[in-house]
Amino acid sequence: MSDTLSRAPSVTTEPRLARGLMIAGIITLTAILLFAPLVIVFIEAMAEGIGAALSSLASPDAASALRLTLIVCAISVPTNAAIGIAAAWVITKFDFRGKVLLMTLIDLPFSISPVVAGLALVLVFGAHSTLGSWLIAHDMKVIFALPGIVLATLFITFPFVARELIPVMMEQGRAEEEAALTLGATGCRIFFTVTLPNIRWALLYGVLLCNARAMGEFGAVAVISVKIRGETATMPVMIEMLYNEYLSVAAFSLASALALMALLTLAAKPLIEWRYAGLTAATRRH
Repeated sequence: MSDTLSRAPSVTTEPRLARGLMIAGIITLTAILLFAPLVIVFIEAMAEGIGAALSSLASPDAASALRLTLIVCAISVPTNAAIGIAAAWVITKFDFRGKVLLMTLIDLPFSISPVVAGLALVLVFGAHSTLGSWLIAHDMKVIFALPGIVLATLFITFPFVARELIPVMMEQGRAEEEAALTLGATGCRIFFTVTLPNIRWALLYGVLLCNARAMGEFGAVAVISVKIRGETATMPVMIEMLYNEYLSVAAFSLASALALMALLTLAAKPLIEWRYAGLTAATRRH
């Protein structure tokens, strides 16, 4: 069997030199575009020593920005996960007019600038709009407050979960759900025992991408929060404010913390998959 695999023809017809050059080029571009900026951020954060970096992260403004960022993620990510599952279910399990339009609308945040999205939210919920004036009259702040930041983050991160689930659910089809339905299973039971186990890794990956994007959102949040230090400044907004004030060590220290949070979030998926594969293999052996 191994001899047969070793003699199997290559799936590519390019010369070995061309393949080597292509691989080396991709690795070089990845290093320049992705890893080099991250390395520079961490180097600049440590320019005055680790003590200065840690003291910058321990400042009240940095702590407030970190706390606000975590609160926004804690609200927006589960909300978008639930909405994404519902949207993917509707698109893949039902046939109706306007399905293509709905799929296009899901991609809308990808095509609109975050700054434009933030400005649109200001126009909808601002004091000069009918809805905004009604909210202000009833002492409910949306713009320049946490609800507005959450709305902006929800809009920007909306497509990630749905876009990960739709192809997976389309490929799986409806056969298993229909079989469970003929056996008398309820809708909730079908979802939790049939659908959810089949989409768990796509859902996890979409949630992780959504969380990473929510932590790093700047444009829409900057417009809708007006950058109030210690109140509405998230970590990306605070980084920009510190850098404009020539506090480079504080800015890069906060940027390194944000980058580390994003990297840990993205690294969680392969770790969870590896752990799950190990548990599955151990269960099969026993």
